[in-house]
Formats: sequence, C-alpha cells, structure tokens
Amino acid sequence: MEKNKTIGLVAHDNMKHNLIEWVEYNWETLKNHRLVCTGTTGRLVEEAITKKMEHSKSGVENIHILKLKSGPLGGDQQLGAMISEGNIDILIFFWDPMLPQPHEVDVKALLRICVVYNVPSASNRATADFLISSPLFNGYYSPKRIDYSSYTNRKI
Repeated sequence: MEKNKTIGLVAHDNMKHNLIEWVEYNWETLKNHRLVCTGTTGRLVEEAITKKMEHSKSGVENIHILKLKSGPLGGDQQLGAMISEGNIDILIFFWDPMLPQPHEVDVKALLRICVVYNVPSASNRATADFLISSPLFNGYYSPKRIDYSSYTNRKI
C-alpha cells in the first residue's frame, strides 16, 4: 500500500447519515486519499467534502472520488472486482444489520472478498475510527497476501 490509500466507501440507505458524519469529521485526512464510492453514497460524500473544503478555503482541486453504480445495480460487484485486482486498500462499509437488503448476496460477497484479499474493512464507526487513526493509515504498508495456490492448483 502506498502512503496515499484508495478507500472504498459504501453505506446502506439507513446508514448513509452515519457514514457522512464520519466523513465530515475525518475529511481533512480523507481528502489526501483516493475515494471510491457506490451510487448515492458517492454523491453525498462528494457534497460533504466539497462543503468542508469550501468552508476551510482550501479549494476542491485535491478531491479524488470515483463514483461507481449503486450497490443493488452492480456497484458492490464493481468494488469487489477492484479489491480482487488490488485497486482498493481499505473498505469502509456501514451496512444496516436491522434490514434485509435486496442485494444481500452482493453484500456478503463484498465482505468475503475483503477477507480473501486481506483488505482491512470496517463495518461501523468505531472500527472505521480505529483504522483511520492507525499509524499505518498514512504510511506505507505491505499486507501479507494469503497464498491460495493449493486451491487454484488443486486436482478436480
């Protein structure tokens, strides 16, 4: 991982306000990284960071946000593909544990792919706070990749 990370940001509808509050609180740190967001979350994150940057008079030229499709329309899968290709360093996914989601299978697959590729992930604010406050967050880090060669080379 480079010093400037690529961070996936995702939130279910009932959790978007929590993620946006977290982004607003941490915008000074986040603006130095590349953000990848699904659907509406991306628009809300961009609006929140832009507003914060305008109020601080630091300009908006440093903001890097890639907006994917909405989660249920394939955004979760796009993000999962980016993780499997090594293009996402950290995933912050505030998911709603109280409501069933129409794309529950995609959500589970996204969380699973983080484990498969040893990508740090946070599913709530406390864990996100621990990740962003880690000394490793703003430095270089080489995560240990899990060797799946015995699986990929197995006899069928």
